[in-house]
Amino acid sequence: MNDFSETLPEIGGLTRFPLARRGMVMTSLMTGLTLATTRVEAQVVTTDTQGIEAGEFKLKVSDGELPAYYARPTGPGPFPTVLVIEEIFGVHDYIKDTCRRFAKLGYMAVATELYARNGDLSKASGMEQILQIISKAPTATTFTDLDASAAWAAANKGSADRLAVTGFCRGGRLTWLYSSHNPKLKAAVAWYGPVVGPTTDIQPIGPMDIADKLNCPLLGLYGAKDTGIKVEDVERAAAKAKAAGKTVEIVVFPNSGHGFHADYRPSYVAADAADGWARMQAWFKKYGA
Repeated sequence: MNDFSETLPEIGGLTRFPLARRGMVMTSLMTGLTLATTRVEAQVVTTDTQGIEAGEFKLKVSDGELPAYYARPTGPGPFPTVLVIEEIFGVHDYIKDTCRRFAKLGYMAVATELYARNGDLSKASGMEQILQIISKAPTATTFTDLDASAAWAAANKGSADRLAVTGFCRGGRLTWLYSSHNPKLKAAVAWYGPVVGPTTDIQPIGPMDIADKLNCPLLGLYGAKDTGIKVEDVERAAAKAKAAGKTVEIVVFPNSGHGFHADYRPSYVAADAADGWARMQAWFKKYGA
């Protein structure tokens, strides 16, 4: 296994425990938060379900089913769709709450557990085990899983035409990559997604490789104090995209590090999280998502 920890040396208030035992492949989503967190912070945001519908479901994919979570407004729809790509810690309460926040804004939000074939992230208590699990997910399969997520949304009161994607940490990396794959996307927002790092035979590309092939405008939200992601690398990826005529905007928050939107971790910066969230909404609206 390539050392994907090279791309994630700082993970915003999480700790590297020794390798834990392998878990069974998940049949449902997490209840609670990742076991890898050092502590749960008091500022955790909790969004209710008043005026929305939300819950778990099984997403049919090419080789079976994956656990997933959706949230959407009540009513007939169709609602604009946003695919929410998890961090490396699975679809736990923070990601589910993010989906509910989108539903409150009028979106159909879907978050699929993309790594469930390879291990149970809800049981993973150490970074080494987490990295083993995510390193076994082929990029091509991840793309088709996200395509299936978008198709499920379109069949369940979501819009096939007003489609956006956003993701956090490694999900931000996948946001870059998926934006080069799906021509139906209207807009993308990557939260502190690494743009450089090692590749493998089954994960052969990174954001820097495909920056000139984006299918939609992309907004990148990064922290200047992120010791794992160099701002100059992100700017190089943006420059490559712009040279190819793509629309990319990078916002760097000077007082934040990695994981500044993750309200369950010490890395959370409330002001910058709110600013980034507002910028994301404006980006989606501007580009038709």
